[in-house]
Amino acid sequence: MTTFLNLMVVLVPFLLITAVFSRITIVELSLPSSSGGAAAPNEPSFRVEVIVRDKGLELSNGTMVIATIPKVDDEYDLERLSEFVLSLKRDHPDENDASVLLEPDIEYDHLIQVMDVVRSMERPGAGDEEITRVALFTDIAIGDAP
Repeated sequence: MTTFLNLMVVLVPFLLITAVFSRITIVELSLPSSSGGAAAPNEPSFRVEVIVRDKGLELSNGTMVIATIPKVDDEYDLERLSEFVLSLKRDHPDENDASVLLEPDIEYDHLIQVMDVVRSMERPGAGDEEITRVALFTDIAIGDAP
């Protein structure tokens, strides 16, 4: 019994030190409602829509396509999307609404990556190693691509 207790005294702190504690982040999303009636009168005047297609990304303002970003080496060009989203935020600083629309066979990981780009971006801060996060379009809705 004593040897077992000695083993536990050594083993428990070792397991606690080497354990990986995961951080869970919760993202609030606006999901489309089941009633597809007419638009509400207090709809925002501008809304960013990013349509994730198999061939690339489309950036839209809800009525017309602003930019088409094709895949580069079979990967989505998220840096270019970030530049477009940042320029749209500069043009519409008071707007926070965005939609990410997906085609049916798009992987979940691509949805998360696009949402991260639309929601915020990292910029170098004042110090050499300081990085600040800038909020862009934080109210994100997801849905099916047209």
